[in-house]
Amino acid sequence: MTRPIIMGILNVTPDSFSDGDKFNNLDSALFHTEEMLKDGADIIDVGGESTRPGYTLISDEEEIGRVVPVIEAIRARFDTEISLDTYKTGVAKAGIAAGINYLNDIWGLKWATPFADDTSLYELKKEERQKRLAETESPMAKLLADHKEVKAILMHNRAGLPYEDTVSDVIYDMKESVDMALAAGMTREQLILDPGIGFAKTTEDNLILMKHMDAFVNIGYPVLLGISRKSMIGNTLDLPKDQRLEGTIASDVVGLMAGCEIFRVHDVKENKRALDMTWAIMQAK
Repeated sequence: MTRPIIMGILNVTPDSFSDGDKFNNLDSALFHTEEMLKDGADIIDVGGESTRPGYTLISDEEEIGRVVPVIEAIRARFDTEISLDTYKTGVAKAGIAAGINYLNDIWGLKWATPFADDTSLYELKKEERQKRLAETESPMAKLLADHKEVKAILMHNRAGLPYEDTVSDVIYDMKESVDMALAAGMTREQLILDPGIGFAKTTEDNLILMKHMDAFVNIGYPVLLGISRKSMIGNTLDLPKDQRLEGTIASDVVGLMAGCEIFRVHDVKENKRALDMTWAIMQAK
């Protein structure tokens, strides 16, 4: 296990749930990138489409127009690793050409497959789902298999609710994403898992996942925790999105102690300090 890695969130969208319209022009995006890097970010995660509940789907062309100029400008000006937050193969291809190091896929390679929209698949017995999975090709996995220099963050998401057993079902779904990746020719070294706090889950589901975060670490891949300012915190503490810093830090510390390695956050300085302090305590002999 390595020291905690901080991924700073850069939303270049007009409608992000947390900081929409703040950084959707090049100058403000670059200024915020510089701030996050000074505060200790290791990776900048660029997103061009909001994925908040009820978000509006935009075209590949519009998303590419938002993210590629920002990625190219960051690459030209700063020595940092860059992640692209997209589930669309066309946008990912443009991001790879622009120089990204990570592809952050909120659909875990399942977008543009039946697993993204066919709720009946989640009612099948596991043996039948395995059969359907073996018959399914993932366009994103095929793209990333051709670009093994790009690491892939496979987030858990699903079309169907509810869960029979939250932790077991999420692990099973995530292993399907891993199987898709390996079947397409991606390498184990490319893969990072994200349990998908806040996606297709109730507040209680999210709390259960946080309590058992070590189960996801035990799958055997690095785990990213993306919980910054999310509704689990707001619902639990009854706080608006601009007052969820302490809840974010507490959740990230729990994640680090369970073995998570990468932390996707809005507030870089505060989370980095808390995680570095936790890490120092954990390393004491």
